[in-house]
Amino acid sequence: MEVKILNKSSNELPNYATIHSAGMDLRANITESIVIGPLKRILVPTGLHIELPEGYEAQIRPRSGLAAKHGIGIVNSPGTIDADYRGEIKIILVNLSDEEFVLNPGERVAQMVVAKFERVEWKAVDELGESERGEGGFGSTGKK
Repeated sequence: MEVKILNKSSNELPNYATIHSAGMDLRANITESIVIGPLKRILVPTGLHIELPEGYEAQIRPRSGLAAKHGIGIVNSPGTIDADYRGEIKIILVNLSDEEFVLNPGERVAQMVVAKFERVEWKAVDELGESERGEGGFGSTGKK
């Protein structure tokens, strides 16, 4: 699938690291390093603007390495870029660790997955069909 992209950064276009990668890395479009303090969040520009086809979204997800090694996540994970949005993609990073984290220019900050979605039409009813789970909520299916 071909998607139009406008790159206003000095970074390369997002690409897949391997043939089976679902996500493409997004890089920080900053000119100097930024320190993210413990429990602080920042809005990181990418310099990227995209035009997705109707029926598709771009999901912005955390990078597992940043999360595991440094406690860096995305506040609204996954973030959604709608097909009609033309503004710059920005990433809301949060430092969930107890140490400062230094974000450098061009550093990979998130991954983007383009996915097809379906729109629903609600059908108001007086009751729902039965299921094995029923109204069981958090933890109701056990630990195994």
